[in-house]
Amino acid sequence: MSFENAIIATGSHASALPVGDVDSDRLMDSSAALELDTVPKKLLVIGGGYIGLEIGTVYAALGSRVTLVEMTAGLLPGVDRDLVGVLRKRLNGLFEKLLLETTVKEVKAQKNGLRVVIEGSDGRRLTRIFERVLAAVGRRPTTSGLGLENAGVQTDKRGFIRVDRQQRTSVDGIFAIGDVADEPMLAHKASHQGRIAAEVISGRKVAFEPAVIPAVVFTDPEIAWAGLTETEAKAKNIDHSVSRFPWAASGRAATLGRSDGLTKLLVDPQTERILGVGIAGVGAGELIAEGVLAMEIGANATDLGLSIHPHPTLSETIMEAAEGVHGTATSYYRPKKKSK
Repeated sequence: MSFENAIIATGSHASALPVGDVDSDRLMDSSAALELDTVPKKLLVIGGGYIGLEIGTVYAALGSRVTLVEMTAGLLPGVDRDLVGVLRKRLNGLFEKLLLETTVKEVKAQKNGLRVVIEGSDGRRLTRIFERVLAAVGRRPTTSGLGLENAGVQTDKRGFIRVDRQQRTSVDGIFAIGDVADEPMLAHKASHQGRIAAEVISGRKVAFEPAVIPAVVFTDPEIAWAGLTETEAKAKNIDHSVSRFPWAASGRAATLGRSDGLTKLLVDPQTERILGVGIAGVGAGELIAEGVLAMEIGANATDLGLSIHPHPTLSETIMEAAEGVHGTATSYYRPKKKSK
């Protein structure tokens, strides 16, 4: 086979659970969890990231008694704690158990299910039987077995294919997009990269250089963010100010019976340019697009605050969070902080 150009888009696969080989289809990855023809009565979800929470909430809503274990001290590591807190409150009533700082030490198959040994941060071990176990402990790029080394295509130590801003690999005529071409492993990032690669092949002068890439956790409520997070800003000592608008002050959220949400903006204290947007609540994945656009065009808090939003809608929470930068939010009094 010969070709002038090729695009590698082999995606990613679920990471294996580090508890040895378990010969049972009761131990599932995310793909198998979407193919079940029955709802398990008792389900253990290992991993409190995107996948574990999304699939876990689906099965809990279908009637499964879900236990989730996460080895770190919080769900969705790296995501701002105030946003995660909105989801956490709802999960407390949805999941049977939510165990943080807990690891799975052993999984063994038996006739009535899977016997699982878990260990808490205090060193205590518990043994439980589950009908099904979902291992959601991350994903890895699918680059092995492709013969990349024979073609001279370079990968990094994590297995991702090295690409430039035009999605070119180290070999002329070979491009790579999506999960195999570094993080974040998101479908919308892959689609955009695919378009860039195709346009480069056709001769256009384009590059993959987005200002921000939005992320959405499709739970109920959803969590979405784009740009700089408060967690990242603090870790990197980036100067910023935060304006939050609680959905308890939103008329639309009240009519939906979902006033548990939160919209927040991270703003440059000097220029008031929008550095990051975070939303937790129903439809957060739809709302985040406005934040993406604001950062792509370099908008500031005044631009968002003076843009008339339809009433009553959840989109108003972005406008009111922007107005909150100046202490002028209509529905929520938050005096402007005095400059130091």
